[in-house]
Amino acid sequence: MTSSEAIGYVLGTQEATPLEFWIAVDSQKVLRLDDVIEVETHRPDNNRKVHFYGVVDYVRTQYEGAQFDTDTLLVAKKGTLPVNISYTAHVQVTRIEPEEYLPPQPGDPVKLAVDKQLASALYFDSMDTPIPAGIMNNGNAAYFNYSFINGEKGAHVNISGVSGVATKTSYALFLLYSIFNSPVLGSYKANTKALIFNVKGEDLFFLDKLNQIYGDSISDQNKNKYENLNKNKYEILKLPIQPFKSTSFRAAPKKDSRTIDADLEQRYEGISVYLWSIRELCRERLFRFLFTGEDLDRGNLSYLVTTVEERLARLAEENDDSDKKRRRKIQAHLEVEAFGEDSKTQIKTFRDLIDFLEDKLLNDEDREENRRWLGRNASATAEAMIRRLYGISSEVSHLIRGDLSPDEVAKYQLNPLASDAQLTVTDIHKLTARAQKFVVGVLLQKLFFEKEKQGREPVIFIVLDELNKYAPRDGRSPIKDLLVDIAERGRSLGIILIGAQQTASEVERRVVGQAAIRVVGRLDSAEAERPEYNFLTGSCRKRALFLKSGTMFVHQPEVPAPILVNFPFPTYATRKEEVFLSPAEIADIEADFDRF
Repeated sequence: MTSSEAIGYVLGTQEATPLEFWIAVDSQKVLRLDDVIEVETHRPDNNRKVHFYGVVDYVRTQYEGAQFDTDTLLVAKKGTLPVNISYTAHVQVTRIEPEEYLPPQPGDPVKLAVDKQLASALYFDSMDTPIPAGIMNNGNAAYFNYSFINGEKGAHVNISGVSGVATKTSYALFLLYSIFNSPVLGSYKANTKALIFNVKGEDLFFLDKLNQIYGDSISDQNKNKYENLNKNKYEILKLPIQPFKSTSFRAAPKKDSRTIDADLEQRYEGISVYLWSIRELCRERLFRFLFTGEDLDRGNLSYLVTTVEERLARLAEENDDSDKKRRRKIQAHLEVEAFGEDSKTQIKTFRDLIDFLEDKLLNDEDREENRRWLGRNASATAEAMIRRLYGISSEVSHLIRGDLSPDEVAKYQLNPLASDAQLTVTDIHKLTARAQKFVVGVLLQKLFFEKEKQGREPVIFIVLDELNKYAPRDGRSPIKDLLVDIAERGRSLGIILIGAQQTASEVERRVVGQAAIRVVGRLDSAEAERPEYNFLTGSCRKRALFLKSGTMFVHQPEVPAPILVNFPFPTYATRKEEVFLSPAEIADIEADFDRF
């Protein structure tokens, strides 16, 4: 089929408007959902031509001439009733050139939009910075306008879909791969960064390895199968076949271990540990992230947390000044006046910090210094705070250390903006829910402050799955406030949030509402009816219930209709079993087995 062949005609028995119309499809032609069409019509005064472009969002067939349900049997089985088959399609108009909002005329020929017409229909021709968004059903590439991702005209991406259907994380990775390998970054290509929080398994720790289906280590039969399916797609998208080139992998240290080793099981080489010093926790005002939203919703605890955080920050700054006077490197621990039964003068562990605060808040309230720590809060509030610190102690004590040397602290510091790597994968899947919130909150706050000093360029992408856990619709918490701030101000700071969740209806509206790009995979029926998906048409909502793996609707501000796309099998390994091994690497492994 080419654009010169009419596939049908504007239907005359249904009303046609500038925004939608019906097509009588030719009996020998095929028109499907998501097909893009073009109609050329003449103004009634014959002054000029007007071009309509649109997307098919509804198709139907029916017998014409049949009156009763049983007439179908007379036609299909006996052939005794003469009827015609009506094949019609409904079109949602996406563009009118020139912008003359008059209806197309009944009988106007309808053609499939291809090449330049297709680009016009979906505004790809007017995008100043197009990046591949996937492959459409007609086999052509779909594009996003990067200006609506990087903060220039809009920012942020939100992805929704049921888990296990290769939607959220898989599409976020594809989008990053598309951006990093796109020419639109120009001179900022090397400095554009991404931080991915790994929340499930250890699959993201092989993104720097080529996927075996693009190597030569699988059988010819399977290789041909995958090559045919996917290599052509990468050619269409004009993307290379390679793994992520510049990566850094960070993981939490093992608990209860004398040495500081990454808590991973599938990969050991090229992994660095992340942690924070007690001095850093206090100086950078990260203390609040030790408390979840449920904690701060009760009583005056949030006020006391703010008071204590401020006192700890002053204490840390005094310690820093003291270190500078002694002409030594900034230490990891805090030096304080004697506290506790053992009269300690240094806070080197998280337990020491709790004991110190317990001494300041609950003991000897008559001392002027202790009253400053407690402020106007009641002792019961202080007891509640200490109880919560004891509760989280075992979950974060290996992440907050005061017993390390300054060089070790610098070695384990995690700052994606200062990293040489373009993509930083940070593992949090083995941490408890409260520890995960602490790590995510601390990293985002430090990035936010850093970008406030640095400015918008270069852009950094934050990929955060399970967004509903960090920015729930109900309640308040420091990390939720931070995500709202990123959603509202991140655009101007060059912090782009690629958030994902199963149900957008459970995420704070101010976070989801700021996303310029929306992506939807398979949804459950109740979720599909929520107002958060109003950008989908009625038929798209129904189809979202049974979308296949790797298929999703994408929506962007410039294109008035959602586009159905799929993306090719990743060129990078998304699990250990997918890693391509060269013959030399296989020989080394076999030799190791022999020696063992």
